[in-house]
Amino acid sequence: MFSLREDRPDDRALGVLKNWARDFLMSDHPELGRDGNVCPFTSFGARIDTLRFGVSEARPDDYERVRSELLKAFAQFEDIPHPPKMGVYRAILVAFPNCTTAEGIATLARAQKSLRLTSFLRARMIGVFYPDAPEPGLWNERFRPLRAPIPLVAIRSLVAADAAFVMRHPLLAFSYLYNFPLVGARLLAERALRRA
Repeated sequence: MFSLREDRPDDRALGVLKNWARDFLMSDHPELGRDGNVCPFTSFGARIDTLRFGVSEARPDDYERVRSELLKAFAQFEDIPHPPKMGVYRAILVAFPNCTTAEGIATLARAQKSLRLTSFLRARMIGVFYPDAPEPGLWNERFRPLRAPIPLVAIRSLVAADAAFVMRHPLLAFSYLYNFPLVGARLLAERALRRA
């Protein structure tokens, strides 16, 4: 059964997940294409204790279990305590150490896709990370930001700076503009002009 795990120092998958978050997400990277940490929101979330980790024992043929556990993660996301006006810094990273095969990655991707609308309506982002993820970075097409040493699914808040993701996933536009009506419209217009 899935649960957020913070107190299992002997858990190898949890250790790998936390080390990767610290050493990759919360660090600068020469190929990122901009200044700062790979994920500045994760860094700040760690400082204010709004970052949570989980490990699922689901296997590649456990699609319904993967989906169910991600829905639980969405519910637990809402319960993460945070300082006033800092809920945007909440994030959950769930490792799937038994889904390292192509079939396992496909199962995670299928579950992510099935939950994309749910996440968009809740103003959340959901992403699948794995060792050879091919998706290019937003600021440097040679950078691969979704690569992680262990398959995982990340859930985080939608933020105004996500205009580039909105351009890639137009279904996100309603939730994005609802949450960021003025600055969001400006950022989307700027992105559209850059592409023209």
